[in-house]
Amino acid sequence: FQLDDWQERIVRRIYGPRHDDGTRVVKTVFLLLPRGNRKTSLAAALALLHTIGPEKLPGGEVISAASDQKQARIGFDEAANIIRCDKRFGTRLKIVDHRNRISYPAEGTFYEAISSDAGTQHGRTPVFILADELHAWKKRDLWDVLRSGLPKTKGALVVIATTAGRGQDNVAHELYDYARKVARGDIEDPAFLPILFEAPRDCDWRDEAIWRHVNPGLAHGYPDIDGLRQLAREAENRPGDRESFRQLHLNIWLDHSTSPFVEMAIYDRGSAAVDPDALRGRPCWIGVDLSSTIDLTAVVAAWRDGDGGYVVVPWFFCPADALRARADRDGVPYPRWRDEGFITTTPGDAVDYDYVEQHIRDLCETYDVQEIAFDPHLARRSLMRLRDEGLPAIEHRQGWVSMAPAIKELERAIISGKLQHGGHPVLRWCFSNIALHTDQAGNSLFHKGKSTDRIDGAQAAAMAVGRAFVGESNVSAYNAPESPGLFIF
Repeated sequence: FQLDDWQERIVRRIYGPRHDDGTRVVKTVFLLLPRGNRKTSLAAALALLHTIGPEKLPGGEVISAASDQKQARIGFDEAANIIRCDKRFGTRLKIVDHRNRISYPAEGTFYEAISSDAGTQHGRTPVFILADELHAWKKRDLWDVLRSGLPKTKGALVVIATTAGRGQDNVAHELYDYARKVARGDIEDPAFLPILFEAPRDCDWRDEAIWRHVNPGLAHGYPDIDGLRQLAREAENRPGDRESFRQLHLNIWLDHSTSPFVEMAIYDRGSAAVDPDALRGRPCWIGVDLSSTIDLTAVVAAWRDGDGGYVVVPWFFCPADALRARADRDGVPYPRWRDEGFITTTPGDAVDYDYVEQHIRDLCETYDVQEIAFDPHLARRSLMRLRDEGLPAIEHRQGWVSMAPAIKELERAIISGKLQHGGHPVLRWCFSNIALHTDQAGNSLFHKGKSTDRIDGAQAAAMAVGRAFVGESNVSAYNAPESPGLFIF
């Protein structure tokens, strides 16, 4: 195995530092490395170090875990080929291809690559875990099960070897965020080793000096520099390819959507805490996006802040039954958001529209509500019932004429730093899911990047902000001075 100098530094940094009793200091390694830098090869070599090398423990289980069977097989093949290329092992090791397993009978140790359902992995006692390409794991169950087995063995080690991912609502980003805090010194944790080859988010992605800084293998001929140059040329005029280049080859962790409405770093400027009680007595506009009965429903209230900006407060509702299944489907932590108070669950397997209506009535009693804007597609019954009670419920259709100016005003507020949202995680997730559909005149509508994405909160926020703009200014958004005549058909 050819250990290049940058790889040797990593190995020494993991296994060098020791406590006074000789035990290893490092217990967790987070290795963030761009594609093509042979991280799977290095990780496989580390796994073998604990299977047949000086780090082995008698009877030790060495586990390489990946998101699917194909990825698991890549890691296994790397380890098996390292062994096959060294004649010294001979018959001392058994390679069982169909089980993705390498065993060392004399010591009772074995290496196994897995990707099966986490429910079958309870009872493991690993001495070493390789979490390969953790950013691609759709669920965290396997991670939780394997990680919980590490304290059973003194000196166990976990190595997370991954390329940058997308989105913040996954176990990979949780660990990435922790690694960055350790690297910056915000958290003191000598047992956690962050090794982060990543470019700044605002860097010039075409700068080859940055490529070489974050791709340590380039100095040794991998990845292929000409191949990177070709990908960069193609990405010049293809935004989707450009985002993929930034993620996979510069290791910039991206937000969820491949064609975002706004950069989430700009959106996050409005994350300062919002005090809903301080908004009592001020004119308020509400946007409601009622979901189909099994999905997320959003109610968002908006207030003008007196400085050309807005304050928004969201509420989300979801059926209580099968919440974990919905979390697995959407790839987000609905149960945790429920426990933290960011989502309200309603009994049963469908959103209780009566519950949502009562919440809106409560808001009308608490705040000076001027309008309650509904998408009439699924809300006809709720809209009519509230209107019959004398509440200011109105229709807000989702086509170009209604939504384009509302989205335009919302975008202006976000980009100018004048949207306060309090950092609500569910609302942020909805905004990160947005992909824009833009016509030839520059009008934009929201749509979902993938069929499982949820944008309900962003849609409701746009409705609320759009109505607040019209209601407060008494100027139609269609005739605003900056409007380029969008609605001439």
